[in-house]
Amino acid sequence: MPPESEKASKGVKVKVKFFTTLREIVGEKEEQIELSRSVTVEALLRQLAKRYGKEFEDYVYDELGNIRGHLQFLVNGKSITALQDFKIKLKEGDQVAILPPVGGG
Repeated sequence: MPPESEKASKGVKVKVKFFTTLREIVGEKEEQIELSRSVTVEALLRQLAKRYGKEFEDYVYDELGNIRGHLQFLVNGKSITALQDFKIKLKEGDQVAILPPVGGG
């Protein structure tokens, strides 16, 4: 069994799924991202904004820098949006889905 310090330095891999407009911005339907450590969903989104630039940032954040309320975020199939729980820590193998607003009638 590896020493605790070795386990702590190991990266955490998460899968991020993109839909509709965000998929067009990113150019992928999903991406495996290796993080240097367990981070929050909020930190993951900031990292993705840096990677994909202004178009991604404008889609996810409003002019005040808040995450847009019309987007839905799922971690392992469970919504974190209603709870506004963007500080949830991601673990190895987690899947994060960023969904567009859903219209209906």
